[in-house]
Formats: sequence, C-alpha cells, structure tokens
Amino acid sequence: MKNKIAVEEAVGMTLAHDLTKVIPGQYKGVPFPRGHVICEEDIPRLLDMGKRYIYVLELLEGEIHEEDAARRIATAVAGPGMELEGPKEGRINLKTRSFGLLKLNSDLVEEINMIDDVVLSTLSNHAVCPEGTMVAGTKIVPLYTKEEHIRRVEELCRQQGTAVDVVPFEKKKIGVVITGSEVFEGRIKDKFGDIIASKVEPFGSEIIRKKIVPDDVAVIGQAIEDMHAAGSNVIVACGGLSVDPDDVTQEGVAASGAAIISYGSPVLPGAMFLYGELKGIPILGAPACVLYDKATVFDLVLPLVLAGEPVERRDIARMGEGGLCLRCPHCTFPVCPFGK
Repeated sequence: MKNKIAVEEAVGMTLAHDLTKVIPGQYKGVPFPRGHVICEEDIPRLLDMGKRYIYVLELLEGEIHEEDAARRIATAVAGPGMELEGPKEGRINLKTRSFGLLKLNSDLVEEINMIDDVVLSTLSNHAVCPEGTMVAGTKIVPLYTKEEHIRRVEELCRQQGTAVDVVPFEKKKIGVVITGSEVFEGRIKDKFGDIIASKVEPFGSEIIRKKIVPDDVAVIGQAIEDMHAAGSNVIVACGGLSVDPDDVTQEGVAASGAAIISYGSPVLPGAMFLYGELKGIPILGAPACVLYDKATVFDLVLPLVLAGEPVERRDIARMGEGGLCLRCPHCTFPVCPFGK
C-alpha cells in the first residue's frame, strides 16, 4: 500500500523508490535514491523536478517492492555466464562474464513477459557479446507487485532452465578451400583468404590450412576431404556458389561426402550461402558477397559454429526475420551483425 504525501510535509520521511531527474538531451540520473531521508533543503529541488508528492510505502503480506522483485527475477533468469548489476531505478542489468554468444530461451523470455507487471528486455538472440556487455535488463512496472507474479517467474525457470546466458567461443582450427580457376591460374589474386582470417581470428580461431583449387567438382571434393583429414574443426569453401555454369562448389562439397544442410539463405546479402557437414565437421560455403560486403549471412552463422552450437536448416530459415542488411555507414561489425 502507498500513501501520497505532499513534499512540504515529507521532511524526515524515507523515499520508497529512486526519484529520477531528466534534462532532455543532457542528463538522466537519480539525485534522490531509495532510502534517502528528506530534509528541508530537498524541497525546492523536488519541486523543480515536478515532484509535489512522494509515496510512503507500506507493503502488505504477499506484496514485493520493485528492487526485491528485480533481484529475484534476474537471479531466476540468469545463467552462469551472467553477472548482475544494480538495482538502479528499480532495474537489474545482466552482463556477460566472458566474450561469447548470447543464448536466449526465446519462448521462456516471451512467457515471462506475459506475466503481469514483469519486464525482461534482452538483446537479440545469438548476438556476439564482448565481456561485460549488458545483454538484458529486468524490473517490474509498478513500485510494488504481488509476490505470486515473481514466484511464477521463478517456477518457469526451474522448469525450463535459464532464460539468458552466454556461450564462450571455442578455439577452432579452420581449413579454407578457395575455388575459382581464375584464381588457381594466377589471373587474379586471392582475396578470400585474408577476409576469412579477419573474421575468424577475433573469435580466437585460426586458419591452419588454405588451398586454392580450380572449378572442378572432383578437385574441390578432394580438397575438402583433405581439410577434414588435416584436423580442421571447421571448413570454409569460398566462392563458386552462384548460378553461373562454371560455379560448381555446391557439387564439390557434395562430392566430398558431406551432407548439404542448406543451400541458399533468406539473408541479404548472402542468398547463395551454403551450410553442410562432413562427419560432424561444419562446412560454410562463403558466397562472393563476402568479398565486398562488410556483414553477410556468413557473419551470422560463423559465431554459432565457433560457439559449438548446432546449426539446422530451420535455424538458417529463421534468419530471414531481421536478415535484411541496410549496409549502414555507421556499422560497428563484428560486434553487431545485423544489429542495425
């Protein structure tokens, strides 16, 4: 229960919640935190903030204050890769303990947000997150709520597991097969090798072998088999994935004995992307757009693979939602493909 008291009559009383001050475009902060005891000198400042009344809070049985609610929600939803920060203005933030891939239980996040008064806001699933990234924030909407709402969150997490966590990236050995007779014959210089290296190395992985091959199905297939035999944890096949008759990388991947999980993706740029597996080893077919576009479907799938996450055709199909890259001039990739 909360009682409304005029600020002029509130001297000596304790604030039940943070009071936020906003100066448009300049400042947003908490000059009067929860627990502050109001004194005479505070009254003009409170009136300047538009605070003519304050609340004195008396919780009844079965009610819970916003800060206590936020702590319990955050504790319930957070996986072991998360650390908690706050509360501030009734909110607890979740930050990553290590560099990794954000792993959400999206259905659980939605179910939690269907509970009255509860807010759980996150970054997009599978975001690449440096250590210390704030990936989620949680609070309740009112100053206090029924404890049964918070118990419902805790019960859902006991049943379904954590809602928010980070999966650390694994150090992978990368084998790269670069296709194209024009590159093999020395007519043009290879550009794929350096680009793929620049994409995998920030994750702690390294290219252990690179081979340039002509547009020949059998040769491509043998090169992929050789990469597997050399101990590659991930194989990248570059180029030769368009509709041109000379582009036979898809056939070459199949000739290696690999299963092609998906050829084509609903992500632009990157419609000609290929994903396959050879004896459990992922094969990523990098289309030509990787040569000139800063972020493509390759940059959405690569973090999943380097975090050891399984990739199925449906996972790639789901990338169609949000999969239109606007080639923003201020793009901060690789932190955020396609974070807009």
